[in-house]
Amino acid sequence: PEHEPESAEALADYLRDEGLIIHTGVTPLAIRQEAGDKVITAEVGGQRREFRAEQALMAVGRTPRTTGMGLEEAGVTLDRDGFIVVNEFMQTSNPRIYATGDVTQHPKLVYVAAAGGGIAAANALEGNRRRLDLGVLPDVIFTDPQAATVGLTEAQAVERGYDVKTTTLPLAYVPRALAARDTRGLIKLVADGSSNLLLGAHVLAAEAGEMIQTAALAVRMGLRYGFSVDDLREMLFPYLTQVEGLKLAAQAFEKDVAQLSCCAG
Repeated sequence: PEHEPESAEALADYLRDEGLIIHTGVTPLAIRQEAGDKVITAEVGGQRREFRAEQALMAVGRTPRTTGMGLEEAGVTLDRDGFIVVNEFMQTSNPRIYATGDVTQHPKLVYVAAAGGGIAAANALEGNRRRLDLGVLPDVIFTDPQAATVGLTEAQAVERGYDVKTTTLPLAYVPRALAARDTRGLIKLVADGSSNLLLGAHVLAAEAGEMIQTAALAVRMGLRYGFSVDDLREMLFPYLTQVEGLKLAAQAFEKDVAQLSCCAG
């Protein structure tokens, strides 16, 4: 639900094509064992329903193991869920103690934890010189196709007051996807109409995880150096690569990509 609706709806359709039955907007209420079945009682669309299955898997998030460590006595502040509060230097409310990883309030991603660990160690030894910058944070969900995102969604950009413009390119227009005979997916770009800066990129594709870092660089360079959608459109991308779809999506702001020949600018 936190992704672009175009990506979420398309992924749900692909999974349904594979035989999965998907219900969204569900609030689980209870679970019980009945003979050989797990029976889940849930509220769906204001109505109470029961679902039966041989097994049940429920993702409930993470609980930090911060109790019994004396953190409160050491003056380390925890949030209401028990996660350690740190600043941009990975420093806790006790200036002599640093923390990183899933035990903090930061996004629960292994590369965020790793980056924070290096910063925490360096700052603990050398003083607060390095900051953890989460302003441009790529994220990938390894479904099939993969769902990758970086930057702002359209709704977030509107909420922040940008002059928002978007373009959505079906993967059927990306030569690599055609050659691989897998055109499932899309690329959605979110940009500021006034500055033409790329604000966000959202990719649903078999190789979305490999594509998103290029988009992340474009967003980051836009924030720092004014790298624009025009710059992305004018870059040379190797033909027959999936990431070429980013260039095509950038072109789609102004052109009908269906009318372009191979590698056309």
